[in-house]
Amino acid sequence: METQTIINTLIGLVAFFGGVWVKGLSDSMKELKTTDVALAQKVQDIEVLVVGDYVKREELKEFGEALFRKLDRIETKLDNKADK
Repeated sequence: METQTIINTLIGLVAFFGGVWVKGLSDSMKELKTTDVALAQKVQDIEVLVVGDYVKREELKEFGEALFRKLDRIETKLDNKADK
């Protein structure tokens, strides 16, 4: 067997296995891209859900007013208790 034939065979094998390796990488990249799209959609859905669950300004204002009324009543009771 000639040395040129051996070299050509080795180069052919290296090229073949290199092609198999590159094909595997390409398939992995495609799978990662589809997974990335799915995850991006999930994050977008979560963002929409979170934005819808914030406390509205009016609700917070009503809660604050009710809280301060309750604190005023407690303060009045404490003042009456201290006067005795």
